[in-house]
Amino acid sequence: MTHKLRRLERIIDRMADALDLQDLCALADEEADLPLPRTPFHHQALQGEPHPHDSADREHLWEVTVDPHCEPASIPASCISEVRSPGSAGPPAAATPTLVSKGVLSQEEAEILFGVYRDRLDHLLYRILGDHTDLASVVASSSLLTAAVCTVAALHSVELGHLYERCYRELRHLVSAHMLSRQHSVDDVRGLCIGAFWLNGPSWALVGAAVRIASEIELHHAIYKALEGDRTAYMRTRLYYLVYVCDHHSSVLYGRPPMSHECESIKAAMEFLDTEHATEDDVRLVTQVKIWSISGQVFDYFGVDVSKPLAPAQLPQLRRFSISLDTWYADWSDRFGPNANVGNYPAKGVGLHFHFAKLYLCSHAFRGVHNVQTGEPRRLSPELEEVANTAVLCASSILGVMTADAEMQSFLNGLPLCFDMMIAFSVVFLLKVATKYPDTVWMDKSKVFDLVTQTVRMLQSVSSNMHDKHLLVSIAKGLDKLVHKLQDPTTPNELHVHGATAQDPVPHPTAIVGHPPMQDDMEWVQSISSFDFFNLQTPLPELDSWPLDLEFDEHGHQIVRSG
Repeated sequence: MTHKLRRLERIIDRMADALDLQDLCALADEEADLPLPRTPFHHQALQGEPHPHDSADREHLWEVTVDPHCEPASIPASCISEVRSPGSAGPPAAATPTLVSKGVLSQEEAEILFGVYRDRLDHLLYRILGDHTDLASVVASSSLLTAAVCTVAALHSVELGHLYERCYRELRHLVSAHMLSRQHSVDDVRGLCIGAFWLNGPSWALVGAAVRIASEIELHHAIYKALEGDRTAYMRTRLYYLVYVCDHHSSVLYGRPPMSHECESIKAAMEFLDTEHATEDDVRLVTQVKIWSISGQVFDYFGVDVSKPLAPAQLPQLRRFSISLDTWYADWSDRFGPNANVGNYPAKGVGLHFHFAKLYLCSHAFRGVHNVQTGEPRRLSPELEEVANTAVLCASSILGVMTADAEMQSFLNGLPLCFDMMIAFSVVFLLKVATKYPDTVWMDKSKVFDLVTQTVRMLQSVSSNMHDKHLLVSIAKGLDKLVHKLQDPTTPNELHVHGATAQDPVPHPTAIVGHPPMQDDMEWVQSISSFDFFNLQTPLPELDSWPLDLEFDEHGHQIVRSG
């Protein structure tokens, strides 16, 4: 471009000389040293998409300030502020393109997907959309929220499931563009929460971004005005509760520390329900804040070292956590009646969440149960044996409800990831205990295996009409493979439990040719991420070193294939 301009300049000079236009020559001489404008061409700018060199990458200058409204006890950062030059804001941002304007979806498709989410899915999670009642409102507020709603709806839509991949690609693009942006809104946080609750692939990354942005826009500060009756602050506070719940249930499922903590907003959750704007959905939301707060405390107290047995000094605190969960259940078990949008799910959900939280807590009894020196399970103390039995009872209760309750089964294609993991966790927990630690607790292994088999059949039936990217589809396939391996008479004895009775001993697992020994601890209980449920490309592989991919001949010997 510069070369062409120089050529044009020389041509004009020659024309001026030939025509004896002295004024033009003088003007050319005056402006010869002016710098050429450097306006790079950016394809993304034409597309109206976030530019990688936007204000997020500009150098920021700071100055010390004395804010008259800040007290000496204010946070350290209150004494500095960013210096903005008159032109730092740049030109007004162009309207962000939508899924419809970019041709990803037609207007009709977008409207249908929005309806799927608004009319069903949003009610299962306490109305994350807030005041948005139509697609136009969502599109005008946040492209990220629009993409998240359409992606999650497509995942749960029979008619428009084929749109999932294109919506998901757009969501990934928008999330990536927002990572380094400094321009965020509460509706961007809503979109991140929606994705984190339902999309197993990017769930952890999305909730991390939601927590960070929620902190940046100070959602946790809104509680003070919310308690005074300010409706905007009320909406911001309930959104922070959604972020908190999403963060904490992801923490337990992934075995990672939560990123949000017990700030004043969380401590004032019950007071929040006394405000004039609080609704029944807020009551349901606060119950989740309370129970996940307890589970977060469990995670913080016991840590992640699953090879170390619980010390006797830790048992009193374990009992206190158990009492806290019992109290939570007593407070909320009879609180909810039928809901116009989701039937009896609110009441039944209380019971399922209680059993899952109790299972997670009591599964700590199996920490360090394997004796490395002897190769045999350690004998549990009477106190720990009682805790371990409670874990087995809770896992069985979860599966019992899910296999017997047709209404809960109808919600599985819509409930968030937590429920999918709840079922998978319960199944694998029971099978692990039945095959690896049969003498640790008393259990009727035949009934346990029958319950597991019923669960797998239920999952196969329910998931038969689901999108193939739905997590339950992968879970159903993986658990079915596991059950068939256990039923197979050629399966090595250490995996075979069919026909076992309550007192039948099951040999301890040993190493199999070509595979390392099964893990001898209960890490799979404390860190469910070891199942790799979240990898879309690898549907439920290995199930924590269970050798499901082995092949055996008619005599039960492993077939080892070269290459």
